[in-house]
Amino acid sequence: MIGLPANARVWLAAGHTDMRKGFDGLAAQVQGTLAANPFGGHVFVFRGRRGDIVKLLWFDGQGLLLAKCLERERFVWPSATQGRVVLTAAQLSMLLEGIDWRMPARTHTPSLAA
Repeated sequence: MIGLPANARVWLAAGHTDMRKGFDGLAAQVQGTLAANPFGGHVFVFRGRRGDIVKLLWFDGQGLLLAKCLERERFVWPSATQGRVVLTAAQLSMLLEGIDWRMPARTHTPSLAA
């Protein structure tokens, strides 16, 4: 996982995106559709129509575009068709691993100490 600054927010672009777009095309979509600044240090995540590819747009002072494709699964995405959803860095990590970030199941529930 990339090390995000503490003040960086993660925005998921709802719906699907044309995965042929590169850095400039996704930056234009961030400005136009999401009404945000693509050069503000925040992470913007886009998913393709089939759901097996995501692209992350993050401007770290020089620019950065990451892409990931899942072999057998689909990335879990919100059901909204437009707008944006805020994620935590932990939820982004789960998303990139193909884990359902919306309702992760806890493996252990602490009990009273004594």
